[in-house]
Amino acid sequence: MGAVKSKRMPRAVREQQMLDAAVQTFGQRGYSAASMDEIADLAGVSKPLVYLYLNSKEDLFSACIRREAQALETAVREGVRPDEPADRQLWAGLQAFFTHTAQNPDGWTVLHLQARTHGEPFAAEVAAMRREIVVFVTELILVAAREAHRDPSLPEREVAGLAEALVGAAESLAAWANTTPGISAKQAATTLMNFAWAGLGNLMQGNPWSPR
Repeated sequence: MGAVKSKRMPRAVREQQMLDAAVQTFGQRGYSAASMDEIADLAGVSKPLVYLYLNSKEDLFSACIRREAQALETAVREGVRPDEPADRQLWAGLQAFFTHTAQNPDGWTVLHLQARTHGEPFAAEVAAMRREIVVFVTELILVAAREAHRDPSLPEREVAGLAEALVGAAESLAAWANTTPGISAKQAATTLMNFAWAGLGNLMQGNPWSPR
């Protein structure tokens, strides 16, 4: 009687397994130092199989960037409830952002550090994700302004600048929080809310700061 063959793993599941291994390796070793041998060993597959599924190290890294960027954007969008007040929406979005980056430190390292320093194709992937998040935050601030003023006077360009500043601060704070022991996602979100909402709150009430 012949041996029973093991059930073949679906391609999509196998690819995710390889991407999990690749994100961990790229995040902890860096793109240049990471090897396809390491990734294959961690995924429990042969190196030829990695090449068969994902073509090259560059294509594998791009696939990791796309997956991690989509996961982060989805986490932030799903964390916000449109029926909540503006400050609660921003608070929920920040908590979702910091929770995701804390729970996926290798993925965040791939996006925030590795992808930005290893060539234009990789940096462009991250820039596209960042633009989507900035647009989302811009929409949150615009909605808050409309609610506060009925007929808001805030120029959209100024709001876009505020969103850029807020996203940039969140990125820097996430990098700091992930390397500082004892800092929780809630603490990081609270820090940024205390930094940002006092100013945004005044702006929403028609009391912007101006140099005298």
